[in-house]
Amino acid sequence: MTSTLRTKVAAAARIVGIAALLGAAAAASVAPLAAAAHDATSTPTPNANHIVGMYGDPAAATPYWRQQHSSDCGEMAVADVVGQITGHEPTEQQIISLAESTPSTAGPGPVWNPAANTDIGTLPVLLAHYGIHADNIQTTTSALLQDLSAGRIAIVLLNAETIWNQPGKRNSGDHFVVVTGIDTRAAVVHLNDSGINTGHDEQVPIATFEQAWATGHNSAVVTSDSWPGDDEMFVHAILLRSQSLGTRA
Repeated sequence: MTSTLRTKVAAAARIVGIAALLGAAAAASVAPLAAAAHDATSTPTPNANHIVGMYGDPAAATPYWRQQHSSDCGEMAVADVVGQITGHEPTEQQIISLAESTPSTAGPGPVWNPAANTDIGTLPVLLAHYGIHADNIQTTTSALLQDLSAGRIAIVLLNAETIWNQPGKRNSGDHFVVVTGIDTRAAVVHLNDSGINTGHDEQVPIATFEQAWATGHNSAVVTSDSWPGDDEMFVHAILLRSQSLGTRA
């Protein structure tokens, strides 16, 4: 999709003649997000549950954690994000089937191959299947605070041995996790980590997280907005609502 959600919403508004209504709704929702993003770099602010210094909502994300049963941590992270945004989380088999049948954008073959590692650049392709736009970027912890404040969700590539404090190779990114929150007061990052059976709301010191994340070059896949579900479905819902109100173009 080349246009953004807000562009599509504006287009829908023009079609059905409800630009004023949408403008008011957009102003009401965008302004708090902008304020939250600004606050993320200044003083600690409460999250949705009024916890000061917490960015994101780990408690709301925890129910979407599932433990992986194959070398599919990237795909399981995608399923987790889909669940958080849409409320309908794919099963492990469903997300693997999708990844096996989706051509990779990083090279020949499908997104998922049990004999190879999933490329982080292919995860946005899987998310797009569920109507979720996301970007593969290199970013920082400070930027993640702003993303979490705005309701966005991040999948990061990091070193598993470092966050699990286990022996092994610690100089490469080898594992995907979902960042569900950052507590700046406790200096802790909250994760949904499919790689271990205690990975629901896994809590890692910020310093340890940053050390592990650096091995993956601070790579992340970040959703582009906080609207739930498919943007096309959102525009369609607006059209249906306008029709029910008897709006004329």
